[in-house]
Amino acid sequence: MTVIERREGARIQDRLFIGGRFVDALDGATFETRNPHDDSVLANVAQAAPDDIDRAVAAAAAAYPAWARRAAVDRGRLLLKLADRIEEAADELATLESLDTGHPIRDSRRLDVVRTAATFRYFGGMADKIQGDVIPVEVGFLNYVQREPLGVVGMIVPWNFPLMFCSWKMGPALAAGNTVVMKPAALTPLSALRLAELMAEVGVPEGVVNIVPGPGRSAGLHLAQHPDVAKIAFTGSTETGREIVRASAGNLKRIQLELGGKGANIVFADADLTAAVNGSAFAIFHNQGQACIAGSRLMLDETIAEEFLARFIELADSIRVGDPLQPSTEMGPLTSREHRERVLSYVEIARSEGGEILTGGDIPNDPALAKGYYIRPTVVRAAGRSRVSQEEVFGPLVTVTTFRSDAEAVRLANEVEYGLGGGLWTRDVSRAHRIATQLHTGMVWINTYKRVNPGSPFGGVGRSGYGREMGFEAIHDYTQAKSVWLNVDADIPPFYARD
Repeated sequence: MTVIERREGARIQDRLFIGGRFVDALDGATFETRNPHDDSVLANVAQAAPDDIDRAVAAAAAAYPAWARRAAVDRGRLLLKLADRIEEAADELATLESLDTGHPIRDSRRLDVVRTAATFRYFGGMADKIQGDVIPVEVGFLNYVQREPLGVVGMIVPWNFPLMFCSWKMGPALAAGNTVVMKPAALTPLSALRLAELMAEVGVPEGVVNIVPGPGRSAGLHLAQHPDVAKIAFTGSTETGREIVRASAGNLKRIQLELGGKGANIVFADADLTAAVNGSAFAIFHNQGQACIAGSRLMLDETIAEEFLARFIELADSIRVGDPLQPSTEMGPLTSREHRERVLSYVEIARSEGGEILTGGDIPNDPALAKGYYIRPTVVRAAGRSRVSQEEVFGPLVTVTTFRSDAEAVRLANEVEYGLGGGLWTRDVSRAHRIATQLHTGMVWINTYKRVNPGSPFGGVGRSGYGREMGFEAIHDYTQAKSVWLNVDADIPPFYARD
């Protein structure tokens, strides 16, 4: 097993995890994963090819019967042990996540690792509480419905929250009795591989979880096409989601998609402006705006727009951008150089469409950050139908529009094709509930933004996908219903009775 010890204390694993062992790719191929702060190479990681996906699926299929038959309480105990082990390794995991993704270390410690442990703990507790139903049917018959695992589940997680998304997908899948083949993003594979080590340490059986980093176009596509995979759970772009749906047609596998977003964040005139300014900044600038639920469209009542913007821009300009391993850093680099160029291209698109750059839109003028993938917090005044207001930028860039009435606010909020999350700020309880029901999204936050919890279903509508992460909704997405009929009355004759 090849393990590199970093001076920062993070343990880096650089090989595939298949059948309970770390192994090289069959063809020996590797790829670089880089530190977005300084563009240095963190590791050369084994790159899974279709043949490696095949052996991972075979390992998961071999492990499935015993894992599915295992007492649910025992599966739950292993997930609870894993949650404890994650908390013991919290500092190391947070450092690893910050090195690989650019997340500020204070967020990795306070949010990413904490949420990961909490999610595994939640589903560990749920494992022996997956209930069926008894259906009222004709007299003389008993009909009950039980939930059964699907089999081998393929998972493809993105690069923006790689550790946390591992728990969101693996927690319910494993609790329900499925086995897993997970392909982390090639940009950020390290926390998933370290998590595999922790799973082996707490006793997760060989083959139950397999981690195979590699390119989406080969490894990911092959996993989506694989005839022995019962389901694909994918988080990523809408276009890739469409490709996965097409690839899944061979065996009609179940698909769960958590795709893009373009969250509307509506501030009404009666809102607590201090709370709205602070919450709206978190909504877009947390994790450098690299979140599908980011509040990337700021919609302001025109009567408070100028006051709000003055305070919001002052806050944006004060955000401490820098080395993600420094505790004082509030916003780190984007995760890749290519993605930073994409975000900066939207600044030019905004200008070309007549948008006004109110602040940011450029690279920090700091020699210490020159090698990294940094961009300053960016605020753009733009029309609601402009490209920059309609397309997912996935960076620290927020567009600003104004409205005059509740009806106009709702219209602006719903005029995009995405429907993942959105928020609103108001002191009027009636308005809050009324607007929440009118927003075409899977999630709505009122006087807060980006709150998540393992018990609360997470997912979207429209181009934002279908299916739900977390909560009992997730268990339904990782199980199938079996209806069982029993004739309990021997006096009921068969349809074709003979003497």
